[in-house]
Order: sequence, then structure tokens, then C-alpha cells
Amino acid sequence: MIDSIYLAFLSIINSHNSLLTFILMFTPFVVFFEGPLLLFTIFGLFRFANDYLKQDSSLIRLPIVSCCITCYSEGNSVINTIKSLTFQTYPGLIEIIAVVDGAIQNKETLIAVKNCSKFVEGMNMNNRRLVVIPKWQRGGRVSSLNAALKVAQGEVFMALDGDTSFDNNMVVNAVKHFNDKNVIAVSGNLRVRNASKSLATRFQALEYILSISAGKTGLSAFGIVNNISGAFGIFRKKILDLVGGWDTGTAEDFDITTRIKQYFGRNKNWRIVFDPYVVGHTDVPETFLGYFTQRLRWEGDLFYLIGRKYLDNIKPGLLNWANYFSTVIITYFMQIILPFVITFYTVYLFYVFPGAYVIALFFIVYLFYVFALFIYLLLYVLLISDRLKEDIIYFFYIPLFPFFAFASRINAAFAIAHSVLNKSHLDSNMAPWWVLRRGRF
Repeated sequence: MIDSIYLAFLSIINSHNSLLTFILMFTPFVVFFEGPLLLFTIFGLFRFANDYLKQDSSLIRLPIVSCCITCYSEGNSVINTIKSLTFQTYPGLIEIIAVVDGAIQNKETLIAVKNCSKFVEGMNMNNRRLVVIPKWQRGGRVSSLNAALKVAQGEVFMALDGDTSFDNNMVVNAVKHFNDKNVIAVSGNLRVRNASKSLATRFQALEYILSISAGKTGLSAFGIVNNISGAFGIFRKKILDLVGGWDTGTAEDFDITTRIKQYFGRNKNWRIVFDPYVVGHTDVPETFLGYFTQRLRWEGDLFYLIGRKYLDNIKPGLLNWANYFSTVIITYFMQIILPFVITFYTVYLFYVFPGAYVIALFFIVYLFYVFALFIYLLLYVLLISDRLKEDIIYFFYIPLFPFFAFASRINAAFAIAHSVLNKSHLDSNMAPWWVLRRGRF
């Protein structure tokens, strides 16, 4: 078999027809779509690194910051989240609002949160306040966020997961962006806390670095952040009041991002920024099965929002031209259409050509992606990373990462098909079924 692949590889290099077939397979994805997007993001990394040196990092004002922690079944792990917010270096008032959803069946989480009240009070800090809201009937993450929004006193509102912890300078680094009146939201940088647990968590940690830490940094340099993380989103409270808070349903992070962006066409200078130094730490699934199951929901929810709920709202007059093009290219094509193209094209190649020939073609594409990923990660480490010892290890995982990424594309195609055929967004652990089915879609 290896000899057959080697001979096929030589035939591709030496045969005019084989080389033409390879170019036809390789060019559409790399040259017209993934290649330009990668170069665009790399240029954004250089732009961010240059602009960051010129930024005024001082805290001109000390607005009240309301941190909403959405709690459901975190148990004692929520204690680390509350402590990491209590120990922030921010000198202003931080209002920590812990909303325990379904408090009756989640007594362990409720008790852990209430015990933290004694801890925060015992710190004798007049600039920290813990508010506990037990929601006795479960309503889902959206209802928890909206409950906190109603009582929040802060000018800045943070939507945070109950199992996420933060660097102690997170609030300082986030609040300084609001010195600019045109910044209406900040997307935090999530890093994988349990990266060393398994090969699956290592791959996810590398994915987070490439797609979030590096990818969003590059896009933010041009004002086109595609999504504000649900686990770590930071907003001007008045913008949340303007859009009416979070909407009923799943995938609330992309939903609120899209609804906010619909005001960008009328407010030309408004921006959402991503800061790689506003850092939170979260746990990811420790097995490949857990990862692919999680992404089934994520990818299916994405299609529900962009393909159904907001299909008629993706217009340049609402989003502005930059965010319109980024939505069409990054969301519609790269995240919805491309998984199907890759899946069906792979099947087509194996149907039309000998298996050894297709594997040889894929090997050439594989070499390109390994090289591109290596350069991409290298630039991120040199220009952006503030954790060199943690990030350098991921160079060793790059040779295997294209296989993980390819499997993720296939999984995404299956998730979207599942959403189209079975309305999978109505079966989510983010909200109970009676909440999801009350929505219009």
C-alpha cells in the first residue's frame, strides 16, 4: 500500500494531468478562501502587535463592574470562579452576581455560592460585593443572564460561566477598553485549563489558541470580531438594555453578538474588540467523543441562528459592510458550506480515483497545512503570546492537528444536517425544552 501511495505521489508530480487534478482540488479551498483568510488574519496579528504598543493602558475611570456568574451544576467549582473575581487587581467596585439556575435540584451549587458570601465579607473589601440569586425553577442560561441584568448596578456587565476562572488582571485589562466610547463590547480570551489531561484536551487547547487567541486577535484588528464568547463576554450595560437583553433560545452568545451588530449600520464607529490579554480559563471535554458531542450542539445551533433566525437580517445596511462580508465568508461559507464541500468532495475523490492516488493528493495538502499552521503558531507566539512556556509545547502537536481539524469538519457537516432535519437546537442542555419550544423558531 505504501509503495502504491509513493508511486501515486510521483505520478502527481510528473504527470501533467495528475498535477492539473491536484491544482483543481487544492486551489478553490486554499487559494480563494482559506489562504486569503489566513493571510488576512496574520496581517491582523502584526497590526494588533503594532497598535498595542501605542495604546493608553491607564484606567481613566473606575466604573462599577457587574460580573454575572451563571451557575447550574458546577458544585464547588464555582468557588474558584468567585475567588478569582474577588482577588482581581481592579481598584473599583466589582459586583459579583451569582445566579443559581434550578436552585432546588442544585443545592450543592447553591450552598457553595452562599458559603462564598462569608468569604467575600471576611475579606473586608469595600470594593467587592457578592449578590446571590437563587432561581428556584430552571429556565436556562438566558433567563439567568436576564435576571442578573435586571439587578446589575454596573456600567460594565460581564457574562461569565460558573466553571471559568480568570487572571487577576482580567477586569483591569477589560475595563480600559471602555475608555473609548465607541467600544460597546469586549470578547475575552478563553484558554483551556485542563489541557494536560489527554490528547483530546491538547488538540482543543491548540484549537483555542489558533481560532480564538490568534484568530480573533487578527480579526479584531480590523473591527470584525465574529462572536463574543458566551462563557466570557463583556458589555456596556446600556447596549444590553438597548437590545433588550438576551433572547430566548440556545447559542445565546452568537445570538447577542448578531443582535448587537445590527446597530452597527446606524452607528458607524461602534466596535466589538477582542483582547488576548483579557484571559479566562475553562475546562473542555476530556475525550474525543465528548468533544464531538459538544460540537454537534455548537454547530447545529450556529446553523439555527444564521440559517433560520437571522437569515433575513444579514444585510450590510444593518451590520455595515465589513461585518457583512465577514459574516458571509467566515460564518456562511467557512462554517456552514465548507464542511459539506469537504465531506462530499472527499467521497467524490475516493469514488472517481484509486485510493492510493487520493491519499497521495491528501498528503500534499497535509504538508501544506502543517507548514501553514507552523508559521501561524510561530507568529502568534512571537507577536502575541504572554505564556511562552505553555504555548511552545503545541508545536509538537501540529503534525497531528490537521487530522483532528478534518474530523471536526466532517462532524460539523453532520451537525448541520442534524439541525436541518431534526431541529436539534430544540434539544439542548443550555435550556429546558419548555423554554426552547416557546421561541418562534
